[in-house]
Amino acid sequence: MQLNIQNETSRLRAVILGTASSVGPMPKIEDAYDPKSIEHIKAGTYPIESDMIGEMDAVAKVFEKYNVRVYRPKVIENYNQIFARDIALVIEDQFITSNILPHREKEISAIQHVIDKIAPDKIQRASSKDIHFEGGDIMIHNDHIFIGTYKGKDYSECIVARTNLNGVEYIKSLFPNKTIKEFDLNKSMLDPKDNALHLDCCFQPVGKNKAIIHKEGFRNPDDYQFLVSLFGKDNLFHINRDEMYHMNSNIFSISEDIVISEKNFSRLNNWLRSLNITVEEVPYAEIAKQEGLLRCSTIPLIRDSN
Repeated sequence: MQLNIQNETSRLRAVILGTASSVGPMPKIEDAYDPKSIEHIKAGTYPIESDMIGEMDAVAKVFEKYNVRVYRPKVIENYNQIFARDIALVIEDQFITSNILPHREKEISAIQHVIDKIAPDKIQRASSKDIHFEGGDIMIHNDHIFIGTYKGKDYSECIVARTNLNGVEYIKSLFPNKTIKEFDLNKSMLDPKDNALHLDCCFQPVGKNKAIIHKEGFRNPDDYQFLVSLFGKDNLFHINRDEMYHMNSNIFSISEDIVISEKNFSRLNNWLRSLNITVEEVPYAEIAKQEGLLRCSTIPLIRDSN
């Protein structure tokens, strides 16, 4: 398989889509690792497997409609494999395996049948356990690579901080010719409305030159201003705290003019349509209760070159 990912929006040809089959029982509060999941565990509204399978099947049908080749992980019994983006990513023609939370390592073995299709010299894996990053924090935007991180002194105790500065440096070492910009994100284990779990929870490019953004997701105002300067303020769709909580920035682009979005994102979806972007609406509100949405569930493998 010849990988090719140059940005977030070129025409998609092949993708890994996670699976909600056999996700196992509702986790205990002490085993959850994001505040939104904890909120729903406490409220008794944590999503059930059959609903999440239905939501992911709806996405698979959209991919089928647009002739996208879809790979799925092998099912691990009683294990959550929805959020494939956490475990790996593709930049250019390189497949990069994430250094993730230790108890999630088995998720990588579940996509080994896909990895086996890739030339060994195109597979990258950080050797040091001090290098932390997850795919939701990393976006390629042509000549740029954007990386979400957390620069707080309490990084090691902050379970919602998934990408450290060692991770940023590792990506820089792989792509020395790219302009790489890290963004210091706001984190909270107490309130999901204040927690940008990954960069794609508060920002994502869409269309030809647009982006969705949540200004308050960034700890450093200069990071937000960098994106305003790069995209132009008129090209940014600003989402509020509630929209960030519902994961409005975590949609998924099949191409510059086709997007998969959650059906309840009315304001966002209307804006996208105003740009002549086709919006394929799917139900994804149950999966969103785990603080992840459409981008989190996918690993794009091949997009057309512009």
